[in-house]
Amino acid sequence: MSNAPQTAQAGSVLLETKHESIVTLVMNRPDRLNALNNELASALNEALRRISEDDTVNVVVITGAGRAFCAGGDLGAIGKGRQTGATHDLEPLLRAGMQAVLKMRTMPQPVIAAVNGAAAGAGMNIALAADMRIAAEEATFGQNFARVGLFPDYGGTFFLPQLVGPAKAAELFYTGDMIDAKTALNLGIVNHVVPAAGLEGEVKALAQKIAQGPAVAIRAVKRALFGSEGKELAKALEHEVQEQIRCYLSEDCSEGIRAFLEKRHPKFQGK
Repeated sequence: MSNAPQTAQAGSVLLETKHESIVTLVMNRPDRLNALNNELASALNEALRRISEDDTVNVVVITGAGRAFCAGGDLGAIGKGRQTGATHDLEPLLRAGMQAVLKMRTMPQPVIAAVNGAAAGAGMNIALAADMRIAAEEATFGQNFARVGLFPDYGGTFFLPQLVGPAKAAELFYTGDMIDAKTALNLGIVNHVVPAAGLEGEVKALAQKIAQGPAVAIRAVKRALFGSEGKELAKALEHEVQEQIRCYLSEDCSEGIRAFLEKRHPKFQGK
């Protein structure tokens, strides 16, 4: 990468720019609220792998295009696979995501999530995998897997209890309720909440402050904070994949996704 700003080709599901030693990754499916499909999850994973090996990068910023950060898995595509029996299509999406969040936690560079809007399901967990989070006032957060009969993925069962404690994490997982940015701040999920118009500037200022700091020391601090989590996080991510697939094959998941697409309340049967 050069120091000049670089942008991925138009139409790419992931946009990448570099300014000096700061790389910004923008999930770019705004018409789908940046919902994750195999293409986006794989692109994010590959970009993080490459950036983690780039010694000229000191800080990574992750955000979303349009009015959302990331709405989680693309339930339209996931539901289609459930209906057609192509259930094997889910695992690549899960595994690309698990590798992406594992890289976020173990890569040497600090990662900032700029949460510009809704961060739901796997989208919330991508934000949780970052070292820190700055949210716009309009941002919302939710572990809404239970609403469609699915198990949390992308590290949610690992990250969320660390931040809010097991009891509050249980409430958010069991209910699937969305919370606003102020509540997320009070719970310690985000570091700062700012007006939407000031989000880009606030994140840029923080990223520049870190990027201009002592990289050797800052990377050592990141290793001290998160470095010992690698094996435990990988184990939790693998468990999530297995449980997600098991729940995906349940009748409750089929009903949950169908109800979501039909915009009605699901009628779960515990099967």
